Amino acid sequence: MSKNAIQELLSKQDLSFPCPGEHILPCQQKTQGRPKAADAEARIQELVITAAQLFMDKGYNKVSLEMIAKQARVAVRTIYVKFGGKAGLFAAVIAAGRTHFFANMDDVDTTTRPLRDVLFDFGLHLTSLLTSPIAIALHRMVIAEAQSNPELAQAFFEVGPGQTRSHLIRLFSRPDIRAQLRDDVPLEMLAVQLQNCLTGDQIRRYLFQPDELPTMDEVHRQLNIGLDMFLGGALRRSAA
Repeated sequence: MSKNAIQELLSKQDLSFPCPGEHILPCQQKTQGRPKAADAEARIQELVITAAQLFMDKGYNKVSLEMIAKQARVAVRTIYVKFGGKAGLFAAVIAAGRTHFFANMDDVDTTTRPLRDVLFDFGLHLTSLLTSPIAIALHRMVIAEAQSNPELAQAFFEVGPGQTRSHLIRLFSRPDIRAQLRDDVPLEMLAVQLQNCLTGDQIRRYLFQPDELPTMDEVHRQLNIGLDMFLGGALRRSAA
């Protein structure tokens, strides 16, 4: 994927940059109306885009902070201050892509739509994310290098699958939603099973056969089948 394509993907949303040692909380709020602050923010966004391109082109192991800093025209110290190091910068790449794909999804804390509709919408967003070229490329890279770079695997999980799981657990924890679900199954297990039903085998195949991505009709059919299977086992009998 070209740098222009990555820039188009990652620049469509507001980025929250992690503090050192964290992956999801912004260090500070954006400052409005000051050109210097806007320039600094643009420079940091360019840093994330540059890092994404280098990670995909060369792999995590072969990319140094010095290499990223030189190409992005920033100091290495800036990477440490903003992201805590290479793993934090990689986490910011994952977080930026995830934010883009989930940007227009319903707020799980306030939505009043039926549970099945909310989960179907979630499945569409998740499938769109996981079948995107940048996600497939980064996922492959993590699989290839996880054993030699545990920090890479940890960063990927915390900002990617871990955040998705937390998102679902928050939804399932709502009293009105919890009342519909079996109370003998832990919420984390419900979240894991939903992801498996919606995307499990299909996503694994996309990693190995990237040119055989599904049509929208196929996505809808797979999601409907997966949701029927999940809800059939997760709903209380009175709610099924």
